[in-house]
Amino acid sequence: MLDGTFVTITRLTRYREGNPFAVGKVLLCCKEPDNPYDTEAIRVLAEGGQQVGYLANSVSTKANGTMSAARVYDRVGDCFAIEVCFSTQTKVICQVVCFDVRDGETRRRYTRPE
Repeated sequence: MLDGTFVTITRLTRYREGNPFAVGKVLLCCKEPDNPYDTEAIRVLAEGGQQVGYLANSVSTKANGTMSAARVYDRVGDCFAIEVCFSTQTKVICQVVCFDVRDGETRRRYTRPE
């Protein structure tokens, strides 16, 4: 059995360059408390700031054995890092590798250039 906190990325969006969901890729997750549809929404960003999806927050969208966004919400900081473990055609399974990303340089890698 694998140890750790696992989450599912859903609502996958098309990406411009490369494959942000390649096994081993690290993605940045940021809480989105002002989201009008879900106050516990957590968006997922690839390097360069492109939003690539959201953490699943319902039984119908999350993979078995992973935590919903609501369950992980109070265990992480405003931004945290996940690593891609594997994917299906509709879901990407990731492990939380850093529960609170406070490093400004890391956050800058995941923001869109102006």
